[in-house]
Parts: sequence; C-alpha cells; structure tokens
Amino acid sequence: MSARHVISFPIDGQRFNFRVAGIIVAEGHVLVCREDDDAYCMLPGGRVELGEDSRLSLGREIAEELDMPAEIGAMVATSESFYRREEQDFHEVGFFYAVTLPGQAPDGKTPWLKRFDEGHDLSFYWLPLTGNALEEFNLLPGWLPGFLRDLPAELTHVIHDERPA
Repeated sequence: MSARHVISFPIDGQRFNFRVAGIIVAEGHVLVCREDDDAYCMLPGGRVELGEDSRLSLGREIAEELDMPAEIGAMVATSESFYRREEQDFHEVGFFYAVTLPGQAPDGKTPWLKRFDEGHDLSFYWLPLTGNALEEFNLLPGWLPGFLRDLPAELTHVIHDERPA
C-alpha cells in the first residue's frame, strides 16, 4: 500500500486545505461533528487525499468517522473559504455533497454518537435547522447555517472571507 497524503500544506505562514463534507439532513436536523479540542463544529467529512476523487474521499471519511453505511448523493455546493485559526491563515476549497445514512435519524440522544478517529474524540450531534442551535454550536464555516436553512435547488459556489481586516 502506498503512502497516503492529504491535500493540506503550508505556504509562507498560510495553509491550503482541500476538504469534502457531507450535508446529512433528517427530520429537520443536520448532523454535525465536534472534535474534543475544538470550540466549533463542522459537517462530517475531512481532507481529500492526493489521487483520490472527492466523492470517494467523502465516502472514506464518513466510513472512518461514523462507521456506518452512507449514500453519497449529488454535489450541493463548492466553496472557497478564507479564515484564521491557531495563528495561521487558511485558504480552503470545499466540496459539499448531500449524504443519507439509511435507517439513521435524530433520536434525542446528545451526543448522538461518539467515536475516536485520528487521535481525537469525535462527538456527533443532530442540530435542528430552525432556531439558533447552529450558531450556538458555532458551526463553521460561518456561511453554513444560513445556507443549510435554505438549501439551493442547484449547485452553488460560495466565496466566504472571515479573516480579520
């Protein structure tokens, strides 16, 4: 087996990431993930590996993180996000796919699922799309809460810059 290389690299104090994420909506809730050492949550997914297409990458990430069958659907959005974390500026290209987890739905448990992956405890939560739970859980990138509440009918490209001026 050859070495695996995620598409994430530093350049002069900045970092480029190529990330895929699943938009998993069931019964008016969206599934989000929080790592043990983060003050924010994100959609399930991860970084694409060199030589791997984005759909395959998302399927691999969902299998690693959730350890359950998933159906990767249509691409919903692409994004270019610019942000600052841990004293580093990020330029992240993201591909967002609709995903279903057959037989899985919100059940009121909080967190819904806990898993260990790549040295981190991951907690998964079903957050309601109504109200302000997405903001309270600090779902990032910052454009996602509004986007998820009003999913477009066609593929959308989002450019979002939240770096300090």
